[in-house]
Amino acid sequence: MNEKKLARDELIGLHIKIMDCKDPSWIGKSGKIIDETKNTFLLEIDNKKKKIAKNIATFEFEYNGKKITINGSKITFRPEDRIKKVR
Repeated sequence: MNEKKLARDELIGLHIKIMDCKDPSWIGKSGKIIDETKNTFLLEIDNKKKKIAKNIATFEFEYNGKKITINGSKITFRPEDRIKKVR
């Protein structure tokens, strides 16, 4: 239930950790979401901006004091469309 609630909420500003990724260099990195598009997150990691595709990774979000893991392909929508399309 929390996964759906998170996917429908605003993600910018949340802390995120990459749990799994097709590009192994991303695994274990964490940062703050500073922007979002349909297919990508722009993260601030160690005071640098990094862009990662949503559909290649599994993310762990810190949301309302809990850690929630979501496969990025489940949230590959424009932010304004996620509210209607996430099931």
